[in-house]
Amino acid sequence: MRTNLLRTAAATALALLSAGCAGSAGSAVRPDPASTTAGTTAGTTAGTIARTEPAGGAGSKIASVKGARITIYRDRQGAAQRTITSPNDYGATRVFLVERDEGDWLQVLLPIRPNGSMGWIRAADVTLAETSHRVEIDRGAFRFTVYDGDRPVRTGKVATGEAGTPTPPGRYYFTELVRPTGDGGAYGAYAFGLSGFSPVLKSFAGGPGQLAIHGTNKPSAIGTRASHGCVRVSNDDITWMAKNLAIGTPVVVKG
Repeated sequence: MRTNLLRTAAATALALLSAGCAGSAGSAVRPDPASTTAGTTAGTTAGTIARTEPAGGAGSKIASVKGARITIYRDRQGAAQRTITSPNDYGATRVFLVERDEGDWLQVLLPIRPNGSMGWIRAADVTLAETSHRVEIDRGAFRFTVYDGDRPVRTGKVATGEAGTPTPPGRYYFTELVRPTGDGGAYGAYAFGLSGFSPVLKSFAGGPGQLAIHGTNKPSAIGTRASHGCVRVSNDDITWMAKNLAIGTPVVVKG
């Protein structure tokens, strides 16, 4: 159902990444050749796009898987729930957003259905980093705000899901970053995969109905309900996010 970004021509890679937010799966994607590092690394990549968090940023913890797979447990008594592989299907190191740090054990948000699923992992199986950033999406106001701690650092308008394919509220995080080829087409300059999924579309164009935040080639639709569940922002805004936000950054959708 999914295809590794690094093993395919990627003609349908954005269909895999998203719930078909833009109504088209024809845009190809390629890794961004400009990898950057600064301060304390988050230990994550998206394709080959490495995005890191400046040193000293505390707030949310991001757990990056060390090996080729990690066991998810139901509880700290060691009841195994499932195994998840790394890198993910887009070539990005598998990351989790940490919800509770209990020393040897971490409770993490999982990139699976149903949205909001959590599990436990062993701290020894991951590398921890921190980010002070978070993204909040206000569906009612059609607006996003990026915070650095309590300080808003960027805000702008968004397009959200149509009535029949709504953008679901909840707490998510960035799982990968992909860059469409050419002018980006319907997905714009960049697309961040989210850990959540459409509540309506169980599959779309060969993909699992994964949500995303991405750019657009139809800026006139921003400020309306226009997608199949994903969040569209301007190309300037998604480019800023791609340059400044780490994989694993928390995303809260409300309203």
